[in-house]
Amino acid sequence: MKILAITNLYPPHYLGGYELIAHAVLTALQARGHDVHILTSNHEVKGEKHSANEGQIERSLRVHGFYGHPWRGIASLVLLERHNNQMVRAALNRVRPDIVYVWNMGGISKSILLTLQKMNIPTLYYLSDHWIARGLTTDVWLNWWNRPDSGDGAALLRKILNWVGVRHLLQQVAPTNPIGHIQFPAIYFCSKALRKLTASAGFDVMHGKVIYAPVNAQKFNGVVKPAAVPYRKLLWVGRLAKDKGVMTALKAMAAIKEKFSGQLNIYGRGDADYADLLKKFVADHQLPVSFKNGSMDEMPEIYRQHDGLLFTSEWAEPFALTPLEAMASGLPVIGTTTGGSREIFRHRDNALTYTAGNGEELAERILELDNDPALRERIAITGQQEVRANYDEPLIVDQIEAYLKDVISEWQGPGLPRHDL
Repeated sequence: MKILAITNLYPPHYLGGYELIAHAVLTALQARGHDVHILTSNHEVKGEKHSANEGQIERSLRVHGFYGHPWRGIASLVLLERHNNQMVRAALNRVRPDIVYVWNMGGISKSILLTLQKMNIPTLYYLSDHWIARGLTTDVWLNWWNRPDSGDGAALLRKILNWVGVRHLLQQVAPTNPIGHIQFPAIYFCSKALRKLTASAGFDVMHGKVIYAPVNAQKFNGVVKPAAVPYRKLLWVGRLAKDKGVMTALKAMAAIKEKFSGQLNIYGRGDADYADLLKKFVADHQLPVSFKNGSMDEMPEIYRQHDGLLFTSEWAEPFALTPLEAMASGLPVIGTTTGGSREIFRHRDNALTYTAGNGEELAERILELDNDPALRERIAITGQQEVRANYDEPLIVDQIEAYLKDVISEWQGPGLPRHDL
């Protein structure tokens, strides 16, 4: 297959699991002989550099209102929307793909989706966050053109632009249809929870498949530590943000300060002010906690160096990759069951679970694993076996590859209505 993948960020410029999954899947498809081209944004993560020659990766889309980029008024937004749509049409003309594979569109022009729909190209969407349920309905460009007439200056300007034919011209370069015109005939989700959430926001997506995120079990291939090995080095991995629950982990460590002789290593980056708040809590309570960073290539060894993972996310995590990587590496996991995580964890079977945000309960779980080595070893073995059996990358890529082929062979595009219908 000749595939054009469109996404907002792509490694080495990435923020989380969505981009890492994209990298893993698209690289695996390339390795299977498919011709994969990637169109992404020009956003750069500080300290990360991509090679001068990235082959079939084009970083030309422009971000609006995300990752520190400013929100734009309608006048300058015209230029951005036109540019992003031009980049998509140019990529389509250059690549001539059999299918367009859409990943994360957060911060990227949603009018692109209307352009793809208008051109009737087989298109498959992969959802691993809330950019449809919560981001699509707030798109500035599409909302400005389709908001109810309130009698203000913007309404008068829209009437004038319609009357003189400007909106008709824009339809050719950056469509202005209402959000309700966007259809998702071929879509899959990282979890049942995310599919349900997206549908509850009013989008027709319950026909979508669920294909779980892949884990490279050969790369994350640690050995489960025997019960006799002390439970001393705990690990936390992720974005340093309030919704990730890292403060809950610190409160748990404070609660067991006199009862647990181990330490917690936190690997991640985030807002500097919030990171300082976390570090101050650690210093004020004199906790055995350190803050570190690790690259994608370093993470497998980092997992293997630890005795257990704390997964403390407090938002509706669509489907977290970190606990699966830890399980594959042989670590027992203590985690919350928000969002898609409920589809992974079973308490005292393949993990221990606790109520999100409850530091005292998390403290009890840490002590439970410290005091019950047999339980620790058993849930680690079960977790590792399940990741290898159900989430290993070749198995997941098999499912994705088959779905891509099905979409191409069975495609019946919904078309795009006139913007004023």
